[in-house]
Amino acid sequence: MNGVLVVDKSKGKTSHDIVNYVRRLAQQRRVGHAGTLDPMATGVLVVLLGPTTRLSRFAMRGEKHYLGVVRLGQITDTYDAAGEFLERRPVHVEIGDIQAALTQFRGEIQQIPPMFAAIKVKGQKLYELARQGKDIEREPRTVTIHRVKIRDWSPPDLTLDVICSSGTYIRSLAHDLGQALGCGAHLQALRRTASGSFSVTESYSLTELDALHSQGRLKEALLPARAALGSMPSVTLTASLEQAVRYGQTVSLTGPKQKSLLQGLDQKGHLVAVLIRLDDGRYRPTVVLPPPAD
Repeated sequence: MNGVLVVDKSKGKTSHDIVNYVRRLAQQRRVGHAGTLDPMATGVLVVLLGPTTRLSRFAMRGEKHYLGVVRLGQITDTYDAAGEFLERRPVHVEIGDIQAALTQFRGEIQQIPPMFAAIKVKGQKLYELARQGKDIEREPRTVTIHRVKIRDWSPPDLTLDVICSSGTYIRSLAHDLGQALGCGAHLQALRRTASGSFSVTESYSLTELDALHSQGRLKEALLPARAALGSMPSVTLTASLEQAVRYGQTVSLTGPKQKSLLQGLDQKGHLVAVLIRLDDGRYRPTVVLPPPAD
């Protein structure tokens, strides 16, 4: 199997749990995902199968859309409901205070990742250090929050609608908002409703995937490999250009789109390669996929 599977991850499962589940269901080892979801989070997890796993770095780039419930007045060590409570504070804020505080979290901001995160510092994952009781200094990262607005305010719970760049920690957003309000906060619940061009409306629960598998119809849930590239512009290759690209050769395209990245498609619309534009205007394949099986 080769392509993209959009899974509606359930609460309590790690992203790796979902990958292993799909591996067993599809009976193949080459499975990965594009964008981790914490165990407490639900929603869109993009799973890549077969040669499509080579496209993971492109599939991760798209904007993410979340609905998050922030509980004010309670601080945890993980910045979410899965952690240990560190402090409880009274909540004396009005919706106007929240709206004012949110202005500092829109646009391009600097965000410090939580200690309980999978990213590595000097070769060690932060959460491994955190479990050892260590709290090390983390470099802030530039992220972009395109939209954050209040969906519901039922004190002490605040539901936020967030559209942000890849790499944004909604847990950190919840924690930092609590600090800005002076009462502290943590992320109580999170649902990712979209990742790039993939929406929860086209996702499959594990129960639905089980049913398709039992009917021998699992492939029906797969999207083609090029779906991982979202809105990346494309060019249809001639037979000779396709052969050159498959051999990793740099090619000249007639009337090139002048884009830094292009999907190179064969005459039937199947993805051949991702092409990167060079300074001289030619294109070099950076990822090449095998021809589709007959």
